[in-house]
Amino acid sequence: MNDAVFTRRLFLEGALAGGALMTVGTARVTAAEPTGQPKAGRIGDFKISLAEWSLHRALFAQKITNLDFPKIARDEYGIEAVEFVNQFFKDKAHDSTYLKELKSRAKDLGVTCVLIMIDGEGDLSALETAERGKAVENHKKWVDAAAALGCHAIRVNTGNHYSPTDLDAISQSCGALTDYGATNGIEVICENHGGPSSNPDAMVALMKAVNKPTFGTLPDFGNFANDGKGQYAIDIYNAIARMMPYAKGVSAKSYDFDADGKETKLDFARILKIVTDAGYKGFVGIEYEGSRLTEPEGIRATKKLLDSLKGGVYEPKA
Repeated sequence: MNDAVFTRRLFLEGALAGGALMTVGTARVTAAEPTGQPKAGRIGDFKISLAEWSLHRALFAQKITNLDFPKIARDEYGIEAVEFVNQFFKDKAHDSTYLKELKSRAKDLGVTCVLIMIDGEGDLSALETAERGKAVENHKKWVDAAAALGCHAIRVNTGNHYSPTDLDAISQSCGALTDYGATNGIEVICENHGGPSSNPDAMVALMKAVNKPTFGTLPDFGNFANDGKGQYAIDIYNAIARMMPYAKGVSAKSYDFDADGKETKLDFARILKIVTDAGYKGFVGIEYEGSRLTEPEGIRATKKLLDSLKGGVYEPKA
């Protein structure tokens, strides 16, 4: 399997190892304890973006290119905001001509460049100081690229060498990268993306350890370890709720849909009420990763579901 594809599917293999700048996301909510069991009430409005990974099969097959992505999002799906993945323009981080062209294409279409998801640039939690330092340096060029495109953030992978009680190394490297990002107007955000990052205890502890206003989370609806029997190993709704007070982005992961258009693995209404209760006002990024529907079908189904839930009333199941 392609290593890049494997990276973004770690959670499917039960990869839970052992257990004031431009804030497009949300202010941290501390008035009430976050809960994965929201009360009945209205789901708030939100903006929809398209994560480039939703088209990863077409991109890897070279049927489309990264330069095509803003036009495809706008013209084919009616989505006016995009989230890039660095794998699809890996050698262009400091190519000013390429970045100007990409930004120009998006701007001409009225498409907002939201963030860049970063993979393959080293382990920010590595045990060796030199290796961590190299990872920080590797990520800096993507901070520069994000600034050139007018994004608000880069999404990083936090690595595998930390735990809720062992955070010194990862907090130092994330803190250093966040400081660099802040000087460029770019936030650094962490997705639950396999390993310790999919453990809400570790993620929340990391947020508190770094404790910087431009460092936050990107809760993904589905990136949590399973129990080997097709069920999630933890209460994912509680996990998302705990990550939301630090959220500067949200990823609406989807896999498949039933005859009524509901996602079959995830209660989108419940999650979006959790998102609403956290006071989040930013983008909710569509990230279709299913196999039954084609990529275009999956994107459209996810958008239709999100649109249907905007402003609707959530009722907890009995």
